[in-house]
Amino acid sequence: MTTTAVSDPDTRPPTPWGRLVALVLGQGLALTGDYALIVALAWTAVQHGGAGSVTLLTLAAAVPRALMLIFGGAFADLHGPRFVLLRTTSARAVLLAAGTATMLTVDAFWPLVVLAAVEGALLGLGSPSFGSLIPELADGDRLDRANSLYSTVLRLSPIIGTPLGAVLIGAGEIWQALAVVTLTCAVSFGSLVYVTKGFPKPVPEPRRGESLLRRSGDGLRLLAGNARLRWMFVCAFCLDMSFGWPVEVALPVLAQERGWGVSAIGIAVAAFSAGALLTGLAGTMIAHRIPLWIRLVATGAGIAVGIAAMALMPSVLALSAVGFVVGVLSGFNGPTIVTLYQQAAPRARMGAAMSTLSLAGIATVPASIALFGGLSLVLGLTTTWLLCGVVALIGPVAAVMALRSPVQTDEPEAEPGPLVPPADEDATTQESQFALEMEKVR
Repeated sequence: MTTTAVSDPDTRPPTPWGRLVALVLGQGLALTGDYALIVALAWTAVQHGGAGSVTLLTLAAAVPRALMLIFGGAFADLHGPRFVLLRTTSARAVLLAAGTATMLTVDAFWPLVVLAAVEGALLGLGSPSFGSLIPELADGDRLDRANSLYSTVLRLSPIIGTPLGAVLIGAGEIWQALAVVTLTCAVSFGSLVYVTKGFPKPVPEPRRGESLLRRSGDGLRLLAGNARLRWMFVCAFCLDMSFGWPVEVALPVLAQERGWGVSAIGIAVAAFSAGALLTGLAGTMIAHRIPLWIRLVATGAGIAVGIAAMALMPSVLALSAVGFVVGVLSGFNGPTIVTLYQQAAPRARMGAAMSTLSLAGIATVPASIALFGGLSLVLGLTTTWLLCGVVALIGPVAAVMALRSPVQTDEPEAEPGPLVPPADEDATTQESQFALEMEKVR
């Protein structure tokens, strides 16, 4: 198993936790607003045209986002995350403000379709850049703690944002919901200005004649040439794939077949979320103290067993208990996967790497529903659910293979240096760029 040197923790510059917290809270606030807007838009679409309008609005947001996500990574590597995020976030704020003014004066559905499409494109273009920011601020074991913090905020955002959207649209009109989301986006933009201040621009590369379309394939080329990245991608894909159909389709069907009622769905999902929140928060403080194989391999195996066990539970209480345990394991496993993926990716291709990982996450849910939904018609609900657990077992196996693969980069590792030009003596001690370190794997 490959062992890589880790610099002496006493000699490393301090992590700028103030910037990390500002980054995560700003993004968390923006995501909370996004979830609120999703609910408000869906309810407005129902009022204008029922299920067909909801489908149109969903596709208008999802398709441009997925397409722009392909180019977002290459764009981030070419221009730098600060350049991309400040422009996409400010453009979103202006777009939402314009949408607020429009819906204040016009009672029509088409402006919402246009707004959803343009905002989806901006989100897709900026998403990989955000994935490139955290590795610029934290390194080594501290990167896992930072990702755990972000994972906690990610799980809190829908819990807060979804009921907020229901309250906003229930007590008012769509323009009022848009106004609130405009404000959260503006605050997020302010946090990005602060966090990315002084970020260096990417060094120009001798890749003349290459189009943005060709650069967008860098993520796939990284997977083809980097065994560690490839196995980590397989690990993430299989675990995500195993969650999609059970949660979206099988759980409601199971609750109906066993007469548990719709409340069982909410209880089971809430139990999972509570477990993931608990360990996500704990990971922020102690992730670096837990052996890597436990956070990655053991938790992955436990998740696979838990997914399979959920299909066999005889009561809502037992189902929720298993769901809570799976959530606890996921709270450690998810951030660790992201951390190792970031550490294995070359710094100059971080945007492309995160774009590929994000696109895989988006694609797994429909792929899971299509694959396992079709199999369930032949094999039945329980057998197919158990098969999901078997597929999930590929995750920890791939994780072992990843840890056994050598670390590869297509560029020399940079020496530690200042992340931003120090404005004063205090800034010098807090804002530094670290060499990309790998955790010691024994």
